[in-house]
Amino acid sequence: MLAVRLPENLEKELNRVSKKNDKTKTEIVKEALKRFFEAEAKKEQQTAYELGASLFGQYGSGEGDRSTRYKQKLKRKLHEKYSTH
Repeated sequence: MLAVRLPENLEKELNRVSKKNDKTKTEIVKEALKRFFEAEAKKEQQTAYELGASLFGQYGSGEGDRSTRYKQKLKRKLHEKYSTH
């Protein structure tokens, strides 16, 4: 057996969902824990790439050729900075 103290806002939400779905609070908590444990197990099976996939490219520059044209861009910027006008 487990007793859990919930903050007032969570307890109110649990009561609301319990009444709405005609389920006991215990049933809802059990279901929530089951889903949580399943999600955790799924995370443990994922590769590092899969875990970070949603973050990759999120803040991209929009320049798809950055890695292949970096020398040209660097030369141009240095030339602009140090050339006498």
